[in-house]
Amino acid sequence: MGVVTEKLEGAEEITGKGGVRFIIKEFDMSDLEDVVRINRAVLPENYPSYFFVEHHLSFPKAFIVAKVNGETAGYVMSRVEFGWSNLRRGSIVRKGHIVSIGVLPQYRRIGIGYNLMVRSMRAMKHFYKASEVYLEVRVSNKPAISLYEKLGYVTVDVIKGYYHDGEDAYIMAASLDKY
Repeated sequence: MGVVTEKLEGAEEITGKGGVRFIIKEFDMSDLEDVVRINRAVLPENYPSYFFVEHHLSFPKAFIVAKVNGETAGYVMSRVEFGWSNLRRGSIVRKGHIVSIGVLPQYRRIGIGYNLMVRSMRAMKHFYKASEVYLEVRVSNKPAISLYEKLGYVTVDVIKGYYHDGEDAYIMAASLDKY
C-alpha cells in the first residue's frame, strides 16, 4: 500500500500506490465547493452545502480532505454521537459516524480513501473520545465494503430500503482501540 498517515492534525504528504503523492488535511471553508462537487459527482446521496458546514463547525478535526497536485481528490465527513454500541450490545457509547466519503474515480485505488478513513477515525478517538465507529454502505458496493473490512469493520446489521432507490444498507462498525 504506500505510506499510511501518522499525524493527528495538520497537512501531511503521503506517497500512495504507484508513487502518487497526495496531501491529507482538515477541511476548511475554502474546500467547500470542491467537496460538494465531489459529493454530487460520485455519490447518489447528496447533501446541501450547509450540511457540510455544520459538520465542519462541530467536528473540524474529523472532516478530512485529500489533494493531489492542488486538486481536491476526496473527502471524509464524520461526526461523533452518543448511542447504543454497535459492537457491545446493551452499552451506551460515544461513537464515531462516517457520514460521507467520496474519492474522484481517477484517484481511487492509490490509498486516498484508506488514509482519509484512518485520519478521521484517529481524530474521532483522540479529539472527540469515541470508542467505536460505524457507517452505512450499499450492500452492492463491494469495493467500499472491502476497504472497510481492511480497516477492521464488521457488518453488524442491515437496513432494508435505506437508500432512496430502495437498496439495502449494511451497518458496519469497528472498534477504535487500535487507532
